[in-house]
Amino acid sequence: MPRSTERLAAGTPLLQVRDVAVEFQTLEGPVHAVQAVDLDLAAGETLAIVGESGSGKSTTAMATIGLLPGNGRVTRGSILFEGQDLVGAPESVMRTIRGGSIGLVPQDPMSNLNPVSKIGTQIAETLLAHGLATRKDVDRKVIETLAAAGLPNAEERAKQYPHEFSGGMRQRALIAIGLACNPKLLIADEPTSALDVTVQKTILDQLERMTGELGTAVMLITHDLGLAAERASRVVVMNRGRIVEQGPARQILEDPQQPYTQALVKAAPSVAAVRLRPEAHARPAAPVAPVEAAAEASTPVDNIVEIENLTKVFKIRGKKEDFVAVDDVSLSIPRGETVAIVGESGSGKTTTARMLLKVIEPTSGAMRFEGQDVATLKGRELRDFRQKVQPIFQDPYSSLNPMFTIERIIEEPLAFYKRGSSKERTARVKKLLDDVALPASMMSRYPSELSGGQRQRVAIARALALSPELIVCDEPVSALDVLVQDQVLTLLRDLQREYGLSYLFISHDLAVVRLISDYVCVMKDGKLVEAATSEEIFTNPRDPYTRKLLASIPGNELDIAV
Repeated sequence: MPRSTERLAAGTPLLQVRDVAVEFQTLEGPVHAVQAVDLDLAAGETLAIVGESGSGKSTTAMATIGLLPGNGRVTRGSILFEGQDLVGAPESVMRTIRGGSIGLVPQDPMSNLNPVSKIGTQIAETLLAHGLATRKDVDRKVIETLAAAGLPNAEERAKQYPHEFSGGMRQRALIAIGLACNPKLLIADEPTSALDVTVQKTILDQLERMTGELGTAVMLITHDLGLAAERASRVVVMNRGRIVEQGPARQILEDPQQPYTQALVKAAPSVAAVRLRPEAHARPAAPVAPVEAAAEASTPVDNIVEIENLTKVFKIRGKKEDFVAVDDVSLSIPRGETVAIVGESGSGKTTTARMLLKVIEPTSGAMRFEGQDVATLKGRELRDFRQKVQPIFQDPYSSLNPMFTIERIIEEPLAFYKRGSSKERTARVKKLLDDVALPASMMSRYPSELSGGQRQRVAIARALALSPELIVCDEPVSALDVLVQDQVLTLLRDLQREYGLSYLFISHDLAVVRLISDYVCVMKDGKLVEAATSEEIFTNPRDPYTRKLLASIPGNELDIAV
């Protein structure tokens, strides 16, 4: 049954934020994270707040619920929830409101669930704390809560730990906790940013159904403009702590008025976007399985990589049946082109990339790099191969040594392979930083001092250090905001033009793949279900699974001019 909002006068918003400013005290002095923010949220409405990292969107949300870090405080303004000002409210009052009246679904489900406590126990704590269950009936209500969040076998799931859940299941558990007390307002902070498009759609559909049945208002924090347009009735755009534009969602995103909003929309990948590479000449269908299809193309294709009947089987301890991660996959990568492998988590795309990088060995099948069998490479040939094939990983922070300066990080492969003198290597590092549009002054800094986009540029510079011919990009922009994402994708394109690089691009984000790829290979359950040129995949998908993936992209029907 929908929650009552009888305390509100007719037409009064459930949440009223007026002239709010938030300040953080740092060693370098105060940082004004939010300045003069005004917004309203009506009962039952979904409002999306969008913007880059550091725009103030999450800070605004955390100020609303009184969960700012210890060095943060609201310095000005009021936050009225059902007419009650929450700014300066006693912690005892805020504890009652949190969970009971305002729920929260945080961004990272793994770090926000207690790893040593069972899922059911964590939901039970919420129910008991707010007096919505007794010790006698709490187990039954936990199961009902998990089932309402769309988790199958809720009774068994309640007995499991977070590490036994997939990413989508963990996010459902957080949604269950956030909605356990039937709150009047739910704050969802990037609730699906790390999930595949199909899982994302399932989670958002479930969240929409549950909040709709409860009459819950939703404050959706996201950098995904397509998601905002699809799921919210109104959008607030923030930049540098201020609101630059707000209004009806589709109107804001289809006809943005402010330059910043226009730049944000232009940078957002969508299936309507054109390929970043401008050449429109017809391409032979090289990476279609089986590889022999390339030989039938009207134009001869110089393939830098050829993969035939590749299979990887993992033996699972304690189970009789083996797990087939990659099942009889065949594809090729033309020299100087970008081949993308897409699919959900568990589809086998990253395992395929790891085999090509020779990080793990295949169970069967053949991989040839420049005509050489990768499986047989040893000694000097293997060293040569590792210099010619370089990776760019998903997380630019964990893939960079936090104890090394940027100069040492980029220089490390040069020193390992004894490329040039110390002076020549320093000059090479400066050139690489220039190639990725970073100043030489960055050389003395550490990864912790860089933004996410800057760290990813450093990772790209390191991958370029040995002048490779093939770069394997494993989800290289999935953790970045749309503007930074756009910059990195454009950088990859420009570097490909300049150096004739070939890319194997692993991603679950089909909108990004549309921008960067020449060819697309779609994987599901370890098998290659469809492979064709990017244009063919996005305009005329043949396999039902490919069509399902495309249909799951948030905002894919928006009429956005790019």
